[in-house]
Formats: sequence, C-alpha cells, structure tokens
Amino acid sequence: MPDVIVIGGGVIGLSIAWELAGHGLTVRVLEQGAIGQESSWAGAGMLPPGPVANARTSESRLRGATHQLWPEWAQSLASLSGMDIGYRRCGGLEVRFGDAGEPSDLSSEIAAVRAEGLVVETGDPAEFRRRFPMLGPELSAAFFLPDFCQVRNPRYLQALQIGCRLRGVELVAGAPVRQIDLSDGRIESVQAGENVHRAAEFVIAGGAWSGELLGQIGFRASIEPMKGQIVLLRATPSPFQSVIQVGLRYLVPRDDGRILIGSTEERAGFDKRNTAQAIGDLIQFARRVVPSLKDAQFEKCWAGLRPYAATGQPYLGRLPQLANVCVAAGHFRCGLHLSPITAVLIRQILLRQPVSLPEECL
Repeated sequence: MPDVIVIGGGVIGLSIAWELAGHGLTVRVLEQGAIGQESSWAGAGMLPPGPVANARTSESRLRGATHQLWPEWAQSLASLSGMDIGYRRCGGLEVRFGDAGEPSDLSSEIAAVRAEGLVVETGDPAEFRRRFPMLGPELSAAFFLPDFCQVRNPRYLQALQIGCRLRGVELVAGAPVRQIDLSDGRIESVQAGENVHRAAEFVIAGGAWSGELLGQIGFRASIEPMKGQIVLLRATPSPFQSVIQVGLRYLVPRDDGRILIGSTEERAGFDKRNTAQAIGDLIQFARRVVPSLKDAQFEKCWAGLRPYAATGQPYLGRLPQLANVCVAAGHFRCGLHLSPITAVLIRQILLRQPVSLPEECL
C-alpha cells in the first residue's frame, strides 16, 4: 500500500508525486486517461515573473514563490530525466494596438508591475517599433519584462513522468475513479477501473474533473472546464524570440521556429473540438500582431480544458471534513506555472512541515 495516492496525472498531480517521492514517500498516481495529456499538454508553457518582497495578494505570492522555484526545479528535473525541457528566460512583451473598442493604454498595468518590484522596461511606441520591428504598425503601447520565462509543455510532462518513475512512483493510466469509499472521516479506498486502491493519504488533483471528484465526498468546489483553443505555426527563422501578450491572448516562440497562438476561453463543457471561427480568429490576431506570420506554415491546432475555479484562485490544502485528503485543483490558466509551488505546499502539508506561504494562499 502506498503512502499517498494522487488522483490525477496532469502537471499538478505529476509534480506533487515527483516532490513527495523525492522526500521519501511512496506514491501512486491514478489517471483516467493517458498520463499528462489534458490541459497540461495543451497549454503554452508561459512562466511570468512574480514578486517576493512586494507580494500583496494570494495570486502574487503564489506567482513569486513559484518563480523562485523554477530554475532549480527545471535543472533538477532535466538532470534526472536527461531531457531538455525547453526552460529558458525569453522575456515577455505586453502590447496594445490602437483599434476602436480596445484599450490602447498600459499605464495602469505598468504601475502594477512596478508596485510589485519587478523589472520592467518601458518606452514610447516608436522606440518599441525600432527595438521589435516585427510588431504590427498599429502598435500604440508596450512594455517588456526581461525575466519572463517559458518551458515546453510536452517535454516538461515527459520529463516529469521519467522523473517520477525513477523515484519509484507508480503511474496508472486508464484508471478513472468510479467510487470513493469513506469511513470514520477518512477516505478508506477508491475504486479505479476494476481495482480498489488504498493509501494513508489521498490528493485530489484531477484538473477540470476535480469538481466531480470532490462532489463524491461531499465537498462543493466550483470548478468547471473552460475550453482553450490553440494554433501552432512554423516560421523559420522565427521573426521574434520573446513571448508576446495582448491581454489574455499570446504568441509564444519556440527555439525550433514553432509559434503557439492562443487562446480562447469558452464554456463548452467537456467538448474539446476545434472550431473554424476560433482558429480563424487566432490566426488573424497573430497576423495583426506580427504581420510577417502571413507566410508562416500552419502545422496544427488543438484544444484543452482548463480547470476554472469561480473563487479566482486554486483550491490548495487539506479538506476540513476528511482527515486524510488534500486537494490541489482549479489552477485555470496557471497550472503549469504554479506546479512547483503547488507540489512544495502539498508536500509541506502532508509531512506536517512549516508551510512556506501564508494561510490565505491555501
């Protein structure tokens, strides 16, 4: 019998398993489908910087703590797995274009970044056009975050799987949890497929399916799937090297000339089908931001289901009504980014160690 069963084999579940196994616990991961193939695989791997001393909100504290962890986390995982996971400091541009109906001023965003104590480079539109000549002519405002990083999702997830196995984690794919049995204020066992699994501790990290899992044990969590569609282009050589964001939409360049364009936010249940309207809009958006992408090669498109939490922040920590259950779910657009700090916090809670962030972050 393992010390811990993690329900969910996405980036959050795998990161928790990797961290727990690295501290001497035996871990089994139960995943309803293929390991690491839901929203974790589908995202863009953006890692924005976060504050440390000047963090004032739960979101900024989580962002700051995970930003500090990423360099060592990525190096350790890459060393153990033998894989290049594509972690690099690429910088990030936030830009606006002066079209009707779209805010063209970034002064409030710049003020917020400076208040957090982050490094930010500013200038007028003409200066940014000279510095980043690939940007479209309608550019009206921009700033640059030199500490913005990225990682390649599929490689990161593959490295996590290798690292977990090397640390003795048992990864069980194709094992949807059908039944959760409770006894004396604890989870006694879970039935996944034809097998019954028991452990001393359980962690629910089922992504967009976490609300349903938590409902089985009487905990109401407002977590629902939010579809995000993404387009992949190839442009060799790439016309830019930094992440470009326009509000919630983005372009992420990879070292091999591939460029991710995202992303939509759609309440579509568990439907992951791409739509012509969304894909066309994303390509049009990319051409407006970087006009030379009109000559890029279209490779493919896909969609993922982000776990959206109505509370605006993830559920992290022990469930008050059950003695041996932790939850790590509802990360929405930040699951991959927050995976290191999430894993560390769950490890600290399970091993009854001092928790490195204030209670309001949990």
